[in-house]
Amino acid sequence: MSVEAGHQQTIVKLTEENFDRVGSGAKLMLVDFWATWCGPCVAMEPVVERLASKYSDRVVFGKVNVDEEINISSRYQVFSIPTFMLFKNGQPLEATIGAVPEASLEKMIRNAIDGGSAIS
Repeated sequence: MSVEAGHQQTIVKLTEENFDRVGSGAKLMLVDFWATWCGPCVAMEPVVERLASKYSDRVVFGKVNVDEEINISSRYQVFSIPTFMLFKNGQPLEATIGAVPEASLEKMIRNAIDGGSAIS
């Protein structure tokens, strides 16, 4: 089994049709708001893939293409990309904007898994 195939299964392409259903599950959901033309977004892709392979048993990882899913981006007031937003029970819990170190995103995820907000 190739590692790449595993990543593709752990990151969900989110659309208006599936966003609420995927986000309302029991797991936390980390959403990567991105675009194909965004250099920092592309640079963060391997980081998101590594975190998805590490935490996919406890967190749903999803990607929203802001050019294709304008209504979702507007709903959550995403004006800069990449934006990483953590959801719990369908509600935004925490967000971080920009190309951030992997450790920062992992800390946000770990704090949410441990029951709190990632705000430090």
